[in-house]
Amino acid sequence: MVGVHIGGDTGPNLGNLLTQSAIDMIKMTVIGNLGRDAEVKDVNGKKVIEFSVAHSEKYTDRSGQQQERTTWVRCNYWRDGDRVGVADYLKKGKQVYVEGTPSVAAYTTKENQPGASLDLRVLSLELIGGREGGGAPSGGQGGGYSAPQSGGYNRPGPSGPAPEPGPMDPADDLPF
Repeated sequence: MVGVHIGGDTGPNLGNLLTQSAIDMIKMTVIGNLGRDAEVKDVNGKKVIEFSVAHSEKYTDRSGQQQERTTWVRCNYWRDGDRVGVADYLKKGKQVYVEGTPSVAAYTTKENQPGASLDLRVLSLELIGGREGGGAPSGGQGGGYSAPQSGGYNRPGPSGPAPEPGPMDPADDLPF
């Protein structure tokens, strides 16, 4: 959200209400499948969970042929202390929703060709499905994690099926 103030003093300047970091943030959302099992690494006393996500989309080219394009995103999910339990759930083929701050890195391949990678510093992660056997070690499905500013993580309530609704009371069907 960025505020723009045009003309006289007709209202608050939104730029003063937002912190500079909120204005400068670029956010990216990716839904895709994990390309490999996650790895937990120790970097200067902090833990980072590294994994890659493949997002594929199908499209029709100019000649009418169906094409498929896959975009790979290298993800780094920084965690404080030993809060890396979610890594056990991040198995190859598992479908995830990740959200975070993107960056692009240029490199040279072994064949001396230029290359680029799309990286994501993950701020929020949700397990949303995947292939059989790609779920949690205990067979669980779903669940989400996010990394708030304090560095901890939050896990939403149970992700099992919602309870069946009871009989409808006509008084409960009011539009307001």
